[in-house]
Amino acid sequence: MTILENLSSKQRAACIEIASRIQAAGGRALLVGGCVRDGLLGIPSKDVDIEVYGLDADTVEATLTEHYRLDTVGRAFGVFIVKGLEIDIALPRRESKTGPKHTDFVVEGDPNMSPQDAAARRDFTINAISHDPLTSELLDPYNGVADLETRTLRHVSAAFSEDPLRVLRGMQFMARFNLKAAPETIELCRALTPEHLPMERLWEEWKKLILKGQQIGKGLRFLQACDWLPYFPEIEALVGCEQEPEWHPEGDVWTHTCHCLDAYANERIGDEWEDLIVGLAVLCHDMGKPTTSFKDENGRIRSPRHDIEGVPIAQTFLERITRQKKIFEEVLPLVEQHMRPLALYRDGAGDSAVRRLAARVKRMDRLVRVAHADTHGRPPIVPNGFPEGEWLLNKAAELAIQDNAPKPLLLGRHLVELNVKPGKHFGKILDRCYEAQLDGAFTDIDAAKLYLKQMVENEFTPNQPL
Repeated sequence: MTILENLSSKQRAACIEIASRIQAAGGRALLVGGCVRDGLLGIPSKDVDIEVYGLDADTVEATLTEHYRLDTVGRAFGVFIVKGLEIDIALPRRESKTGPKHTDFVVEGDPNMSPQDAAARRDFTINAISHDPLTSELLDPYNGVADLETRTLRHVSAAFSEDPLRVLRGMQFMARFNLKAAPETIELCRALTPEHLPMERLWEEWKKLILKGQQIGKGLRFLQACDWLPYFPEIEALVGCEQEPEWHPEGDVWTHTCHCLDAYANERIGDEWEDLIVGLAVLCHDMGKPTTSFKDENGRIRSPRHDIEGVPIAQTFLERITRQKKIFEEVLPLVEQHMRPLALYRDGAGDSAVRRLAARVKRMDRLVRVAHADTHGRPPIVPNGFPEGEWLLNKAAELAIQDNAPKPLLLGRHLVELNVKPGKHFGKILDRCYEAQLDGAFTDIDAAKLYLKQMVENEFTPNQPL
């Protein structure tokens, strides 16, 4: 399979057409970066990057605008986006670092650069390979093909140090492509810090780790080898935190978490948001153990309430990489409740307990996925099935709450229908009704209305607040 065959049919045709038109104008268009790397690995590519040599920005724009709709927002930097095809076109650029921040660069387009010089500014050798879509020629000035064959992560040049984010890029590449890092690259990474990196850039790399990593534990161990765990102290604290060997023969909480993330990666469902929430919850689920673990009088290691105590610690970690409140709202309840599936199963819990759990975590299927990863992250223990997960999902399906929290049957309009005067008391009344609903006091709207009518008649007169 060729590199072009890993693209969609529309992208493939567009790449050949663009390269032909650029060539007719006196330039050369090469596929670069991830689409070439993925093509050599036989992995389908979604995004395509093309670098154009020998033409200035005006000529590139004039050559392509007749045939393609171009987004020219990045034109000042020699970057064009072909709308509707997920193809980025750029001129080779010279970059000079002028300060410590990620914005402290002087960028100058240079259409006369050679492909070798342009590739020197890339991060890793596996991303510094170019492909000519017209001749199928591979340009590989830094032996990236050999590094792909040996699954080696190696930096291209000393310019690597100009962008510390490349350490986190290395983390997610290690996890995605099952690589081993060259010792000299690890040494270079140890000299870098994320001090001036904006949160948005950190987030993108953590997100790729969670959504694309096949061996997420390997990515985290790369971070450890690069001495970058201290920048994420909530994760660093997991290293060396002992666990009871009977239940955790795999070792410390760090090792357990790495195994859990690998188990999660094997069970991704392909829904990006759902996978992201579950993956982050798996990463954070045992962050409470370092502050709660102790040895009891029999020498057994305990970590009581680590699920509860881990919530603020997990939030602190998440706040290092994102400002998205929805992430906190949906991940943290899973951390807090990750032990509940087994507890409810052992107790033979009833419908009320299951409803209340669903109301807390929003989606029971998410919680079961987190618990599944937790259970399967303990090699050499091989779980004989996952009965608590199957039981809980069946219960949730019976109650129609497997992928949503129980929806309140009673709303403000039902109070208005009973001539209750609107006010702050509405919320208190509806909260009480929701609690009753979770307890099974009613299960349909008719029974719910009757329950509310009786409450109103017993506790206050119409048109009067509580």
